[in-house]
Amino acid sequence: MGHKETDAYIRTLFAAEDDALRRARQRHESENLPAIHISADEGQLLAVLVRAVGARSALEIGTLGGYSGVWIARALPDAGRLTTIERDARHAEVARRTFAEAGVAHKVELLEGEALEVLAGLTPGFDAVFVDADKEPLASYYHESMRLLKVGGVLLCDNALLDGRAADPSDTGADVRGVRAFNRLAAEDHRLAATIIPVRDGLLAGIKLAA
Repeated sequence: MGHKETDAYIRTLFAAEDDALRRARQRHESENLPAIHISADEGQLLAVLVRAVGARSALEIGTLGGYSGVWIARALPDAGRLTTIERDARHAEVARRTFAEAGVAHKVELLEGEALEVLAGLTPGFDAVFVDADKEPLASYYHESMRLLKVGGVLLCDNALLDGRAADPSDTGADVRGVRAFNRLAAEDHRLAATIIPVRDGLLAGIKLAA
């Protein structure tokens, strides 16, 4: 049995999409959004990790069409709060529709603007941070994420393997350099216990141990 079959087995058993999630994924296509949203099995992994730390507040850097945000928001308690950042106004509008249809709009605050500018104005205290945005400035996103994350909180970053390019020393693209910088910072930071989980394109996951 190959990877496709085992991946399908996992998705079917543990990460079945409901109608709202299926429509959210279909909306990405109909609205011609970039086909870069997470997979259902990664969404379930995010939800498990967010629940594992008992998160009540989560931060997402890169909303896109709201698919990953639904998985995260649903993992929060009813009084929980997801703050999500999106710089593209059209993507943000699609995401608002997605959150409303999935029944999580009351848990979500969507902030429009350049991520680093928005992050600079946020107050520390998040239980979970999920980074899924442009790759070149990932080192800056790392430092802001660690500033905003509580001790005991979970740091998550998508595309940690970047289609295998992160492990290819001959690839020196700006996006690869950004991914490698984030990974290296997480690996060497004594405040963080982290690893890369090889689901889809790699999910970096870490627990903040100290301020």
